[in-house]
Amino acid sequence: MRRTNVFRPEFDHASERDGYRWRGARAGKAIDGSQIGASVYELPDGERTYPYHFHNAMEEWLVVLDGTPTLRDPDGERVLRRGDVVCFPTGPAGAHQVRGPGTVMILSANRSLEVNEYPDSGKIAARPGGGVFRKADTVDYWEGE
Repeated sequence: MRRTNVFRPEFDHASERDGYRWRGARAGKAIDGSQIGASVYELPDGERTYPYHFHNAMEEWLVVLDGTPTLRDPDGERVLRRGDVVCFPTGPAGAHQVRGPGTVMILSANRSLEVNEYPDSGKIAARPGGGVFRKADTVDYWEGE
């Protein structure tokens, strides 16, 4: 069995987008996980993991490994501390966004079929396929038939 250390991760991807700068390590991939995904994110002060969103088919968990990241969820914002664990259920009640400073690990089921929604920008992302769509462009089911 393979192992990795979440306190000394081997970073293998990053984001350089303004407001979303971070380094990431795919801990689940590092241990050959297939059913559960896990990624460690190192977030500088004020930088976020991803836009505010929720999943329709996949529960996620957040574990704070270091620092004092801020969690935004449907109840507002709150500062988290090392060792805090938060569950993001499926649907709007699980909407979330994480902002640094801190290092967090996000765990989730590896699901190939998923739809994410982004309440702030009114978008929907579908997997597989990778398309991102504006909810405002919704058409009737029979449109074009």
